[in-house]
Amino acid sequence: MDHAEENEILAASQRYYVERPIFSHPVLQERLHKKDKISDSIGDKLKQAFTCTPKKIRNIIYMFLPITKWLPAYKFKEYVLGDLVSGISTGVLQLPQGPFAVISLMIGGVAVRLVPDDIVIPGGVNATNGTEARDALRVKVAMSVTLLSGIIQFCLGVCRFGFVAIYLTEPLVRGFTTAAAVHVFTSMLKYLFGVKTKRYSGIFSVVYSTVAVLQNVKNLNVCSLGVGLMVFGLLLGGKEFNERFKEKLPAPIPLEFFAVVMGTGISAGFNLKESYDMDVVGTLPLGLLPPANPDTSLFHLVYVDAIAIAIVGFSVTISMAKTLANKHGYQVDGNQELIALGLCNSIGSLFQTFSISCSLSRSLVQEGTGGKTQLAGCLASLMILLVILATGFLFESLPQAVLSAIVIVNLKGMFMQFSDLPFFWRTSKIELTIWLTTFVSSLFLGLDYGLITAVIIALLTVIYRTQSPSYKVLGQLPDTDVYIDIDAYEENSLRLLAKTFTLLNLGLLQLLPAFQEPTNITSLHSTWTACSSQSEGQPPLPVFFSLFVKEIPGIKIFQINAPIYYANSDLYSSALKRKTGVNPAVIMGARRKAMKKYAKEVGNANVANANVVKVDAEVDGEDATKPEEEDDEVKYPPIVIKSTLPEELQRFMPPGDNVHTIILDFTQVNFIDSVGVKTLAGIVKEYGDVGIYVYLAGCSAQVVNDLTQNRFFENPALKELLFHSIHDAVLGSRLREALAEQEASAPAPQEDSEPNATPATPEA
Repeated sequence: MDHAEENEILAASQRYYVERPIFSHPVLQERLHKKDKISDSIGDKLKQAFTCTPKKIRNIIYMFLPITKWLPAYKFKEYVLGDLVSGISTGVLQLPQGPFAVISLMIGGVAVRLVPDDIVIPGGVNATNGTEARDALRVKVAMSVTLLSGIIQFCLGVCRFGFVAIYLTEPLVRGFTTAAAVHVFTSMLKYLFGVKTKRYSGIFSVVYSTVAVLQNVKNLNVCSLGVGLMVFGLLLGGKEFNERFKEKLPAPIPLEFFAVVMGTGISAGFNLKESYDMDVVGTLPLGLLPPANPDTSLFHLVYVDAIAIAIVGFSVTISMAKTLANKHGYQVDGNQELIALGLCNSIGSLFQTFSISCSLSRSLVQEGTGGKTQLAGCLASLMILLVILATGFLFESLPQAVLSAIVIVNLKGMFMQFSDLPFFWRTSKIELTIWLTTFVSSLFLGLDYGLITAVIIALLTVIYRTQSPSYKVLGQLPDTDVYIDIDAYEENSLRLLAKTFTLLNLGLLQLLPAFQEPTNITSLHSTWTACSSQSEGQPPLPVFFSLFVKEIPGIKIFQINAPIYYANSDLYSSALKRKTGVNPAVIMGARRKAMKKYAKEVGNANVANANVVKVDAEVDGEDATKPEEEDDEVKYPPIVIKSTLPEELQRFMPPGDNVHTIILDFTQVNFIDSVGVKTLAGIVKEYGDVGIYVYLAGCSAQVVNDLTQNRFFENPALKELLFHSIHDAVLGSRLREALAEQEASAPAPQEDSEPNATPATPEA
């Protein structure tokens, strides 16, 4: 016997015993002393919100200037080398790649939509002037979008809307970024093949771009394709080398930097632009552009795009931040991220910059090369500033095919997210649906409309989960307070017995008589002990017996794993009747038919009519539902109407379970609204009219509060239906039935004889 089996047997042989009363809700509340909640007035809340304390000032400073928190705690000897190597590596990677591709693509789509290539520029003397004027207009559009998206992000951060990140689930983000990678890939194809095509944006732009490249593939530039494929192979092989020897290398080899240097040198040395008509980067103006006011008159044309860019930029940033935070054990504040993005975009737009966001590839490079703090990012930014101010002219001969190959290779990580599909297929079809719908909608509708569609689909899946939850009928592990789904576990004694005898090496017939009556635990235990004595080291009875899941006779336990509200309350009531097989309407109809058959047999139609009318009055009469007032005391009708059919009528009733209690397991119900309360009240009355009690078990404090506020306990007797746990409800039901049986079997009290009556003299 191995160690795992020994631990299993040891755990199964342990016992714990708890002795306590049966806790219904009233009994439990009597033993508890609830705290009195004192809510602050609006004035106190406003005073507390606007009170200035040193702690509050410090937190505000940390929020807007986080450098004041991490810089004083900077561990120079421990962090400086990693930050330096990481900053240089990230800065080198930033030079050829530029800003985050997804955001750049979204802003470029807006600019191309409002200022297309074939636009007529007033005052354009020649093609060069027209192109420069067109590009200047596109810069204005980009500035307006960046400013507006920054304002949106800053306002959301100040208003504490960082929680919206929870609606961007991981399948949604991964499906969206995969679609964005496809958009970037298709936009790079024309540079890789060296063909001239029209730019497309909006719905089906990825299809139009791909078709345009394929239609012009006969005009491809062989030199551009050759250079691009060469760089492509170099980068793939180099990245594989970096990955395989990353533990031995002090820092990853800056492959992108070498590709840029080699591509620029070869292009300039062989004059590829003139000799082979290869597209190159061209003139790069040095220095920073002077500040300019963004054109606010464009806001009404770009506000939808600005909202999408603000949300996409934040979602990508917070997703990567959470990934690294989980890896290194720190917390991320979504509101702080929004404020930071908003300030960068708002201020940066004044200097004619694009909207910023988090780059997935460069963030991973910075973390993988040893970066510990924001100092690595500062160093990378300084390298970019150096290129802008002084060394930009060195990259004028850089082929566009080299840049396209670098971008495509760095999209490899996003394309690897297609491997999510088999994983979600095995784990969750709903998350697979979110991934696929996000990918398809973002791919064909565009990133902006695709994101909106994806968020709507994700929210609809939440509604679907709550509207179509799983319903279970629970059974008990005998002699325990554990209740589990009877459909998930078999209760076939012979099957379990056969499995167990693989351990005993005994004949099946030795234990078979004990299973002719499965509830005879004593007989089973005796036979098991006798068999175990013939073989040493066999598992004790609990290991075997814990495999049984049995329904309790006369009791149905029904469980839902979702809140009960307007969207699923009717479905809950229907599922209760379907899963338990106990339908009050069917029971009432069966009773009426039995009365009619009995009346027909005895030949007295008046009996049938009288009995049917009596049953109808008990169920549908107004007097059975309305409380009565007597002597200033409100008297409510009984919750359960116990119908006592004559014994001669029982033979006319269809065979079925004699269910006397329905227990509703509310342990997984986190709230119930007014519609759900009304449905629950209807369930209690409907089953009560046919003599079946409905108990509520495991209600949370929130659910009890919801029931109270919606006047479910207007009849105080309904509080007796609440129990602390399923086992409390089961024991309470058994106790109630035992008392009722004892009362029914007790002899009826004899009436006292009259005082002046003369006793009869018995005849001789």
